[in-house]
Amino acid sequence: MFSPPSHLVVLVATSLPNWNRTFQSFPSAESDSLLLSFPLHFFTVSSRCLFNSTMRIPKKPVAFCLSLFSPDFPAPFSSRFLRFSSGFPAKTKAIQAAGANQSHSHYPMDGSAGTMLGDKASQSHLMTNINGGEKRHIWSSPEGGCKIDIGKQIFCNRSLNMRNIVAVGFDMDYTLAQYKPETFESLAYEGTIRKLVYNLGYPQELLRWTFDWKYMVRGLVLDKKRGNILKMDRHKYVKVAYHGFRELSKEDKVSTYGNTLLRDSFDEPDYALIDTLFSLAEAYLFAQLVDFRDNNPGKVPEGADYARMYKDVRAAVDLCHRDGTLKQMVAKDPKRYINEDTSIVPMLKMLRDSGRATFLVTNSLWDYTNIVMNFLCASRTMDGGNTCNFDWLQYFDVVITGSAKPGFFHEDNRANIFEVEPESGMLLNTDNGTPMPQVGNTSPNVLLKGLNKSCRVFQGGSVGHLHKLLSIESSSQVLYVGDHIYGDILRSKKVLGWRTMLVVPELEREVELLWELRDMRKQLRLLRNERDLVEDQIHHLKWSLKFEILRDDEKQKMTSALGELESQRDQVRLAHQQAQRECHQKFHKIWGQLMKTGYQNSRFAHQVERFACLYTSQVSNLSLYSPDKYYRPSEDFMPHEFHILPL
Repeated sequence: MFSPPSHLVVLVATSLPNWNRTFQSFPSAESDSLLLSFPLHFFTVSSRCLFNSTMRIPKKPVAFCLSLFSPDFPAPFSSRFLRFSSGFPAKTKAIQAAGANQSHSHYPMDGSAGTMLGDKASQSHLMTNINGGEKRHIWSSPEGGCKIDIGKQIFCNRSLNMRNIVAVGFDMDYTLAQYKPETFESLAYEGTIRKLVYNLGYPQELLRWTFDWKYMVRGLVLDKKRGNILKMDRHKYVKVAYHGFRELSKEDKVSTYGNTLLRDSFDEPDYALIDTLFSLAEAYLFAQLVDFRDNNPGKVPEGADYARMYKDVRAAVDLCHRDGTLKQMVAKDPKRYINEDTSIVPMLKMLRDSGRATFLVTNSLWDYTNIVMNFLCASRTMDGGNTCNFDWLQYFDVVITGSAKPGFFHEDNRANIFEVEPESGMLLNTDNGTPMPQVGNTSPNVLLKGLNKSCRVFQGGSVGHLHKLLSIESSSQVLYVGDHIYGDILRSKKVLGWRTMLVVPELEREVELLWELRDMRKQLRLLRNERDLVEDQIHHLKWSLKFEILRDDEKQKMTSALGELESQRDQVRLAHQQAQRECHQKFHKIWGQLMKTGYQNSRFAHQVERFACLYTSQVSNLSLYSPDKYYRPSEDFMPHEFHILPL
């Protein structure tokens, strides 16, 4: 029998419909015996309670939630919860295990979560563990299996049973390695400016320009010909548009993108999609050049229209990559440019311990890959006390560098695959990944002897080589995690049928804001419904005045009512527009919510929904879930179902 807890916290809730979904449960007999083993006086509020000591008891029947986290309990028990009604002792109901349905957990948006101890308890879903601390524990640890912070959850578009996955693969840049936008994007911006000035003939005053790394967001579309930056919904209707940094009026938007006989596809070559975080700096620079050309037409290179300027920006970015300017700076001081994530190694270990193969496929070459992975896995740097080594390779079965994605994902890709000798970086010929003896040697492994051969490192090749190296029998057995909707997710999903997970760092702040603004969003819905109601009444009165035979007094009364309704409509419309603008700017002052454009899903959200089986804010969130988890999506609803089916 367990010893009594050192203290016990009682949470009181009048209505918490979603909490039951995330608490771990005991079998009925175990729970009954556990409750009966405690004297009644143990169920009191200790002076060590984390919340206020004053208990507000509502008149309605209440539910008690006990959080047992005594250090005297064994670790597996200390992270469990019990729930019972106001009578003691009571039988616990079957409660779903923690994390069992996190992929589609929803939170009430109407603020009806009830009253709990403490004013901030209604936001308890944001707690990262039962102790209310900030530290995250991986699922396989004794402290694991707790409720997951909403910003760290994995969200599911298509059912995915991890038991069917035999290999989990990762991109490196912006997936395993999350770059800091305030330093890395600024570095990319400054390097691009210098290439424009010194290599492509732009005026030197560009060197004085500064970069606002918060201005641009993913999911935007650049109109190369017109110099416009657009945000559109999933139907490809332009909802927000800027020419450089000048907002286009509604009339300009409609005349440019709405009054056409044929719908524009908004694709290459006339448009550029800002679908990666690395593209944000070039989008901002393009907007600056548009304004600069409009105000100083004689200062840009001769013949440089908007499309030519965008082409020059892209050329300057490519020059930065080719001469190694960016990567040399990152290699010197990774900590300045890359976020540290101590959960990456435990995540990789957990996946491998579960019997799955792990692999890395990156477009970066071996030298840079080794530096970044050393920093991520052991905080080693070139100039630090801990010099780079190859220990991190133990967490992977195969590493493929210089993969040239998305071309890598085509089965008919005939690119040669070379084995990399890690110490020297030398490329060795292979026969489709099989080592070949070097001329003059009888053994194919002369240069590779002595190294840990549990992981092999390659450059180039194609997905066919990878499948062979990992003995993959079906493409649906592979889960690939990346950040690039086209380079990583779309190709691997559409061409191969791999299962996919998209990393969206912006998501963490977005979902937390959604929770904070739930009352404002409810008010927006009410205002929209009121607009509809008033407009329907106006239409009905106008119809009556036009087609019905009325006495003069009736007509006068209806005309007066019509005027009042039209005045009310204008007031409601202004209030609705103001509230909508305020909500829009809470997410981003210019572009609003990442996943929404007005009331519709944004084009970016539509792509996420189509091509990503799972999506989350950072790759190490995988460590918070069982490696055998069955991810299930929420039910789809069409507009005609919302007011019929209970949500």
